[in-house]
Amino acid sequence: MTSPIKTSWGRVLIIAGSDSGGGAGIQADIKTVTALGGYAATAITAITAQNTLGVRAVEPVSPAMIEAQARAVLSDIGADIVKTGMLGDAEVVALVARLLDEAAVPAVIDPVMVAKGGARLLAEEALDLVRTLLVPRAALLTPNAPEAEALTNLTVETTDDLRRAGEVLLRRGARAVLMKGGHIVGAHGQEGRVTDILMTPDGESVFEGERIETRHTHGTGCTLASACATGLAQGMSLEAATARAWDYVHRAMLSAPGLGAGHGPLDHGWPLRGTI
Repeated sequence: MTSPIKTSWGRVLIIAGSDSGGGAGIQADIKTVTALGGYAATAITAITAQNTLGVRAVEPVSPAMIEAQARAVLSDIGADIVKTGMLGDAEVVALVARLLDEAAVPAVIDPVMVAKGGARLLAEEALDLVRTLLVPRAALLTPNAPEAEALTNLTVETTDDLRRAGEVLLRRGARAVLMKGGHIVGAHGQEGRVTDILMTPDGESVFEGERIETRHTHGTGCTLASACATGLAQGMSLEAATARAWDYVHRAMLSAPGLGAGHGPLDHGWPLRGTI
């Protein structure tokens, strides 16, 4: 189903929800892919009315329209990778699994379940299908600690817990997992540091840095997954793509514009203005 035309851009088809506040979801994904030199196309799964204070309303897009968007992109522009975000319900999860099989390109699966403000973005009955249909199709799976707990039924409170959950997800078919440690403290109570672990069947790479004390963290998960997807679409190795993505998010947090009264957005455009 994917167009045979290839480019050097790195084409990323994003299947996710829209964030009216621009900090997360499709908006964050497009900004990230563009800032890193890729080409972003989209299939929108839901429209949300939200800002930095939370989600006010969600209106799902019909599965037929989601499918039509994806097929329109894949049949003409094509994609080098698919990145998923908010999917909403079981019917959409099953649809995305079918589209991934037909597209026959790698997928970065960000198992979005709950918004930063606490609103649920994945129906409970869809969780089993994420486990059985999307985890095995992931070239890279990017769960945070609460998402890892939901996917594995393990307690994830330390860096060692992250590793145990990551091993389970690899056994369930994910080809690589980026276990994000922003919600937890380190194995030795290192509260001032954040540790993410990239795990594959061949080993692991650790990304660690000082925790940034800021309320401007809205969209960090979407942004990191899209940055990884862009690098992979551009032909970078998994480790190199993840390292660039990690640095991109870190700098985007440091230069956040300070918008809103709640969980504010990142500065996705910092590479366009030079390094900080």
